[in-house]
Amino acid sequence: MRTIDRYVFSSFLSSFLLAFLVLTFVLTIGLMVQIIGFILDGVSISLVGEFAAVSFPETLQWTMPLAILVASVLVFSRLSADSEIAAMRACGVNVLGVMKWPVAFAVLCTVLGILINNEVVPRGHEVRRSLKTKVSVGTGLDVLEPGRVIDDFPKAKIYFGAKEGNWLYDLIVMDYSNKKVDRMITASKALVTSEGRDVSLDLYDMTVDPIDEEHPMMARANRFQYYIKDALKEAKYNKKSKDLRTREMLEAIRNMKLQAKSASGDSRTKGTERNLRKRDLSVLKTEFSKRFVFAFASICFVLVGVPLGIKSQRKESSVGMAISLGISLGYYMLVILMLSLEKHFAIHPELLLWLPVLACFAISSYLIPKHL
Repeated sequence: MRTIDRYVFSSFLSSFLLAFLVLTFVLTIGLMVQIIGFILDGVSISLVGEFAAVSFPETLQWTMPLAILVASVLVFSRLSADSEIAAMRACGVNVLGVMKWPVAFAVLCTVLGILINNEVVPRGHEVRRSLKTKVSVGTGLDVLEPGRVIDDFPKAKIYFGAKEGNWLYDLIVMDYSNKKVDRMITASKALVTSEGRDVSLDLYDMTVDPIDEEHPMMARANRFQYYIKDALKEAKYNKKSKDLRTREMLEAIRNMKLQAKSASGDSRTKGTERNLRKRDLSVLKTEFSKRFVFAFASICFVLVGVPLGIKSQRKESSVGMAISLGISLGYYMLVILMLSLEKHFAIHPELLLWLPVLACFAISSYLIPKHL
């Protein structure tokens, strides 16, 4: 490595590390507050450690590309403002060659990002969601967040607005234990405990609607004991598309394709069912493409950030941060927009998801020859 390459890359690497630490801290503040809350609620250290271990790596899919973008813009804008880029050109140094080590580092981060997004992050999703099935006192319910529907119980869905220890407030239970009628149970508060393999909810100021199939009316009670039978035995987490790792995802896509193909060739299959299978296949493909698009943000950001940093011609870090913010917002907003179309299989959202990557390559192909 030449002296000038070493000089530029060392500046780039130090800026990357600083930006990475700052962004990691910012993006994990909420997670750290949640972990502290678990500890104060008396959750076991082992469970807190497991939760933290699978949650922190997920931030890497955001922090690595953003840190590369910030480092690219700040370092090369400083080189341009200090006339070091002009000095390199005057000495016959190929400025494009100086860019090779930051690009090589971004390629390495892209490969690492693909591994993280396809293996580590799905595993983290699976572990975190599986924790919800550990509904024994002092463990699983302590990691359940209020304001979310809990659908991992057998024949029941639970929602609660607030929680203090083992007390749940503003509770809503959808009971599906009776095959003939579904019941909605509400309570102002409930104390949750475990009795063997059952989960017990001691409900206060409760209502149930209907009572049963023979009494289709609402009933009220000051206190009522509600049980979820065999919750600790039968509650089993069913994997979702975000929890599938590379091999599992490819197998799921292949199986879904076979099902969609057989449904299309079977005249007895209703059109609605065929569309549902195609929609499910589109969701899987879009999720798989999203992981690569997020990983490719590293190489995209360095290719666009370097020429824009040189173009800025100013020394203030605020300009570089504004450029970085604009690029990252544009990239991720376009990704989010394409993700919102994941169920519209007719327009192939799994392909449209690559538009931000193609846009970055197109912009860099214009900016690099012009400014380097």
